Amino acid sequence: MDSNNSPLYWRQRMEQPSNHKLLAWGVVLLACVAIVWQVYFWTERLAIGKLQASGAQRLEVYVSSLENALEKYDFLPKTLELNRDVIRLLQQPEDPQLIDAVNHYLEQMNDQAKSSTIFISNLDGNTRAASNWRQPDSFIGDNIAFRPYAQDALRGTPGRFYGVGTTRLEPGYFFAHGIYQNGRMLGLATVKVNLESLEKRWVQGADKVMLADEHGVIFLSSMPDWKYKTLAPLAPDVLALLNRTRQYYSKELAPIPFLSDRQWGNGARVISVREQERFDAPQKITSSVMTQIKLKSPRGWTFIYLSDISQARASARSAAAFSCVLLGFFMLLFFYLRQRRAAVAQKLRARVDLQHAYDNLETMVEERTSELNAMTQSLSQEIEVRSKAEQKLHITQNELFQAGKMAVLGQMSASITHELNQPLTALRTMSDNAVILLERGRLDDARRNLGKISDIAARMGAITGQLKVFARKSTTSLTSVSIPTAISNALFLVERRLQVENVRFTLHLPPDDIFAMCESNRLEQVLVNLYANALDAMNGSEVRSLRVEVEARDGLVLIHVADTGPGLADEVLERLFEPFFTTKPQGLGLGLGLAISEQITRQFGGVLRASNAPGGGAIFTIELQMATQEEKHV
Repeated sequence: MDSNNSPLYWRQRMEQPSNHKLLAWGVVLLACVAIVWQVYFWTERLAIGKLQASGAQRLEVYVSSLENALEKYDFLPKTLELNRDVIRLLQQPEDPQLIDAVNHYLEQMNDQAKSSTIFISNLDGNTRAASNWRQPDSFIGDNIAFRPYAQDALRGTPGRFYGVGTTRLEPGYFFAHGIYQNGRMLGLATVKVNLESLEKRWVQGADKVMLADEHGVIFLSSMPDWKYKTLAPLAPDVLALLNRTRQYYSKELAPIPFLSDRQWGNGARVISVREQERFDAPQKITSSVMTQIKLKSPRGWTFIYLSDISQARASARSAAAFSCVLLGFFMLLFFYLRQRRAAVAQKLRARVDLQHAYDNLETMVEERTSELNAMTQSLSQEIEVRSKAEQKLHITQNELFQAGKMAVLGQMSASITHELNQPLTALRTMSDNAVILLERGRLDDARRNLGKISDIAARMGAITGQLKVFARKSTTSLTSVSIPTAISNALFLVERRLQVENVRFTLHLPPDDIFAMCESNRLEQVLVNLYANALDAMNGSEVRSLRVEVEARDGLVLIHVADTGPGLADEVLERLFEPFFTTKPQGLGLGLGLAISEQITRQFGGVLRASNAPGGGAIFTIELQMATQEEKHV
């Protein structure tokens, strides 16, 4: 047989590592990454270019809106010199009648023009009349000579200026024009227009648009956080100029903290900034393309439009993902062809492996069968052992519950003996009296005496009957149990101790009978144990009070048993429900009562909790599932 055609030859050849193949695959991977990056880059540039064009179109609309809003006020200051009272006021500035007449005229003009304020100043810049003369912060008496719009108007050119008012701190655009008579300037007429209405419309819209002055200070913005911020740090001479003219008065003019800022084509910029929409919302980083249009007038303002580029980047990611899918398709095609080429070698390897598996198959089957048989036998034995253990545990638990009952009865033996001894003594005495009364013929007295003997016997029967019910073994079925009845039955067993130890007992029940899913006899066992523990805890207390309260809440029945004892220490609370843990002196308790009570409550599907009351003492709470009177299940 030719060695080149043997299965061993092909197997060794397939397992030989090839550094050239690894290098080739590395080059292919890098080429794929480069292609995907180029697709992402060019798609992003095209999408951002579309956003830039759309932003420029939107800016044209905003530019037209601003120019229309300003043009209708451009003529207004010049028309004021047509009023003779205005001319006379500047010639006779101290005439009160002229001042009053001009104030009323300016007030009327301001209302008709819907401007913010109209005022008249003399050549020294002192305001002589104003439309807001009625208001406490009227412009009358203010000096505006330091304002650029006043200086321009005094030089004979129309004054145009945007700034924050120094009197009312209200921003606005000022139109100023000289008032002339016979070619001689007498004073200035100024109209202040509030541009905030434009800004309010911007805020209500979805666009992000801003207006910046020639220094890069944003004074109108649809984003309140950017208002009175600067696009770049201001030079010292610019800051000095703004402080001298008080254009923005007390505003900080801090630069916007751009995380990144790079130039794009056609004067656009791509920026990233950290912003926070609400005070309780986490900060987020947004990236936008900033499209700008610089206005020729007034004063070289710049309109700015921000377009969110997240959609553009999403489109770029989608294109990159599509290119990945396309490249993946070609790679799969390549692997498919390559797989077909390796089919012959794979068949040879499979033939060798199949022969080897066939040779060892029977041995493996026998070993596995033996292991499974051993495992099955072990599992059967373990299931049988566990079943017996569960039966023993169930029997032991029932015996433990019964032992707990007997322990409670043993602790109450003294009071039970006293309860039975008293009526027995009374029966003996009254039976002797009955004999004497019959001998003397006092039949009515004898009849009453016999009636009392019957009542005492009935009471003794009730005591022994209740003890018999309490002592019998409980069933495992859960039924709908009346909680007030269970509380009353358990209370009957400790009633004598309450009287002897002078303990005040209070019971708070809902107005209607209330039922819970449990087993009545075992619930009474838990209640008797809690009553007895509460009475033991109050030994030596000045105030002895046992309070039981029942409430229904959210489908649950809560039974609270509270005492006025010393309460529970932290280390006791941690181990309270551990078996054989007790705080009683040796010989007075086994430490099983609360452990058994907690286990019984858990078998009911409930919870037994312990805590300290705010006013002192301990509170034990039994939490059970609420039920109707008819419910029952095993």
